[in-house]
Amino acid sequence: MKPLRLSKTNRKIAGVCGAFAESFDLDATLVRIAWVCCAIFAGTGFLAYVICWLVIPNEE
Repeated sequence: MKPLRLSKTNRKIAGVCGAFAESFDLDATLVRIAWVCCAIFAGTGFLAYVICWLVIPNEE
């Protein structure tokens, strides 16, 4: 498992989903779909995304 860093190459908005995808060696599209489902159905996805955006450091 790689360290969690905001992706510079695999980003749509802030690179949070790309960071999780690269860290856990998953497809970024699947991570984005799961994140949107959490945002719609659980209601916590948007807040978690913003918190991750602020907390996770950028890729060097």
